[in-house]
Amino acid sequence: MHKVVVLSCTNRPGSNTLKVARIYERILLSLGVQTEFLDFQTLPPNITDTELYGKRTQAYDGFIRQHISANTRFVFVSPEYNGSYPGILKVFLESMHPREWANKKVCLVGVSDGRAGNLRGMEHLTGVLQYLKIHVFHNKLPISLVGKLLNEDGTFNNPDQQRVCEMQMRDFLAF
Repeated sequence: MHKVVVLSCTNRPGSNTLKVARIYERILLSLGVQTEFLDFQTLPPNITDTELYGKRTQAYDGFIRQHISANTRFVFVSPEYNGSYPGILKVFLESMHPREWANKKVCLVGVSDGRAGNLRGMEHLTGVLQYLKIHVFHNKLPISLVGKLLNEDGTFNNPDQQRVCEMQMRDFLAF
């Protein structure tokens, strides 16, 4: 079975995105899948100055090799920012050559406090990922009203939400 990298696609501290990404990490681990976690809070704070347009520090090069180059399956948990996905996610994608992503598989999870669960952002992101020759799993899960779905301990308070996420991961693993 392939290792799966779960990405919390915002650098906002204490975000619900991070909590949902950790839920996905636990789901994958419970399914016996080797999992790696990438929290965008660990990206270089000056990424736009040091890691773009052909520049890449040795440390960031190692970071990309570990988290992206060496893996083939990814779960992007992305919040809704201004009707789309976060700029830090676009910067992250821009910090690599497209060949780093070619023919890899990605599952998308959108989170928002609103009613649409970042549907629009997932569609925008799908277009970018397909341009990069990434295979995007068809079941893109919008998680709406995320703040009301989470317990203090970072688990879902709704068993149906947990089941839907687990089902999405089982299907993604078969993709």
